[in-house]
Amino acid sequence: MTAKRLLMVAALVLSTSACGDGGDKGKTGAPQANPETAAAPKAAGDLMLNAIDRRAAGTAAPDVRLELPGEGETSLAKVIAGAGGKRVLVNLWATWCPPCLAEMPELDALAGDKADTLLVVPVSQDMEGWQAVNGFFAPGKFKVLTPVLDQPGSLGEALKVKGLPMSVLYGADGKEIWRVAGTPDWASAAIRAEVG
Repeated sequence: MTAKRLLMVAALVLSTSACGDGGDKGKTGAPQANPETAAAPKAAGDLMLNAIDRRAAGTAAPDVRLELPGEGETSLAKVIAGAGGKRVLVNLWATWCPPCLAEMPELDALAGDKADTLLVVPVSQDMEGWQAVNGFFAPGKFKVLTPVLDQPGSLGEALKVKGLPMSVLYGADGKEIWRVAGTPDWASAAIRAEVG
């Protein structure tokens, strides 16, 4: 394992475990809900959780190598170009990330429901490679999703991912439309309207 990859994984783990806003320092007892902010997404630094972030809109998709199931390979640019004019939702995930695993059935349903206009591409960040991915993506478990593998984490690095899961929506032109860190409600009418 390279030092660069190890640092990226450490940063991902730390950022996902430290997503609170720090507002309970020095308090005792259970935290109290504030009705004004209860529905608002939480932020950790400049990371917006479970909220659509358009700050990188218009940025071209990074042209990084991705491994296909079996022995083939492709690139993100080829995936987008081969999507037949559909938008492409890239979901960076890992088998060691419980929220990533929990949202996968919703992403599979979204991919099936929006198959005419959207391609959902789960991009594994697992260092164990296909052995870990295939253990989760057992045959018949998902109806639509087909994973690809990002080793050694070039896509996550290019997108400056601070935590998993991270999903990025690209237009047919290969430009970013928005991204979301965390696990939004993929079944909600609002998110479904946003994916197009």
